Amino acid sequence: MPPTENASHISAEALLIRHIVFFSAKRREDIEAIRTGLSRLGAIPHSSRFEVSLNTKVDPLSDEVDVVVYAEFADAEALAAYKADPIYAEATRQVRPLRELRYSADIVAQSG
Repeated sequence: MPPTENASHISAEALLIRHIVFFSAKRREDIEAIRTGLSRLGAIPHSSRFEVSLNTKVDPLSDEVDVVVYAEFADAEALAAYKADPIYAEATRQVRPLRELRYSADIVAQSG
């Protein structure tokens, strides 16, 4: 059965949280500084997968996003621990003044 909004029918062992965050820069020249700042989040040990990528902007209808963070977490507690880490606070402090928009989505999915 595919994951749904209410994933209570899936056993806790089979779940993971996909954390996807989209950023746009206030100024084009800040895109690399945003990517670099967000890359520091990869040093936080609570994710099972972590990536920071520049948006390729292949889709002309979605060119406002510049940088994407993708991470996977075993559960909500791992995501909360990730956000509570001092590296997270420092990266946020560094990137926040450079960004225009930040959109976040957390998706519960089956692992494997």
